Amino acid sequence: MKNYIFTFAITFFLIMSGETLRSQGFLKTKGKEIVNEKGENVLLRGIGLGGWMLQEPYMLQLSEVAGTQTEIKSKISELIGKKNCEEFYTRYLKNMITGKDIDSLRRWGFNSIRLPIHYNLFTLPVDKEPLTGQNTWLKTGFELTDNLLSWCRKNKIYLILDLHAAPGGQGNDRPIADIDTLKPRLWESEANQNKTIALWKKLASRYKDEEWIGGYDLINETNYKLDANESLKKLFYEITVEIRRVDVRHIIFIEGNQFANDYTGLTPPWDSNMVYSFHKYWNPTTVETIQKYLDMRENYNVPFWMGESGENTNEWFRSAVHLFETNNIGWSWWTIKKIGSESSLMTISRPAGYQKVIDYWAGKGRKPSVAEANAIFMELAENVKIEKCKVNYGVLEALFGK
Repeated sequence: MKNYIFTFAITFFLIMSGETLRSQGFLKTKGKEIVNEKGENVLLRGIGLGGWMLQEPYMLQLSEVAGTQTEIKSKISELIGKKNCEEFYTRYLKNMITGKDIDSLRRWGFNSIRLPIHYNLFTLPVDKEPLTGQNTWLKTGFELTDNLLSWCRKNKIYLILDLHAAPGGQGNDRPIADIDTLKPRLWESEANQNKTIALWKKLASRYKDEEWIGGYDLINETNYKLDANESLKKLFYEITVEIRRVDVRHIIFIEGNQFANDYTGLTPPWDSNMVYSFHKYWNPTTVETIQKYLDMRENYNVPFWMGESGENTNEWFRSAVHLFETNNIGWSWWTIKKIGSESSLMTISRPAGYQKVIDYWAGKGRKPSVAEANAIFMELAENVKIEKCKVNYGVLEALFGK
């Protein structure tokens, strides 16, 4: 019995020691680098989970008939009823990203994930709050994030939280932030700004001790005319202050205005653990196209991260990744899954009869019955599972040079 206990103790010690050795600890900045707790340079190789918590219509081939996720939901509800619509979204959210997805990402070589958040999974819109100025917290978003983080922890993958759709919407591009133009935008409403700040404080408080949270990407792709970005800087600063009240360890990622490319007024860094993030689409993969970021990195001794790119050819992907990595810039690709796309990591199959729904919404065909339409959307909720998707290995080969 003693030998058994001794053997068990030694085995447990070796397992736990191995886990400690494999754990890199919290990410942080060190001059122009992102490093782990040992001070070792960490080159982030990531994927964005676009289309999960926030559906951009083009990802579902619905741009012809809907401008935002809200419009998609409204049309589905009108077609199959509110109860069936809610069941569809419950299944969709459950199936789109699972532990199997994260296991596969680790196996394929990814060491980080960028999670595009829609605020309305975490809190009510300001005009739906029972009391003015109140923040009602919703379970769905936090539970989905907790599950995702547990899978990331298991696979030693860093999870970067990205507020992709802020309260009111952060720009003029309606699909990427699910914007209702009849309501005040983020920049037109102090209540929306206060809710944004409160949401980040809530997230930071919840995840402050989680080493596999890679950081907080405060606002995705602001695209709004702001006087020299003063309003953007003010909100970023106020969010930073509230995050630091509860969390002093995680990196804060700052994107420029105009789709993460205009940093006017956003320098110098105002926090000692900050990274600037740019996005890169549809332009040459030459060093000249990122020279301004390299200059900022040198001038302010601060790291840069390429937080979003994709939607191109595999040849372009390969060249872009080479450009980033040659200059010690980590990257996050867009996106994990889309319907009928070879440029995403995986392709979702169109459900049988899907075109009938699109034709009806476009005024080109008859209205499907409730039963027929419901079957189509429930099939879509199944098709988003990784087992049902086609893996585009050419994309993987381009990203990882295999």
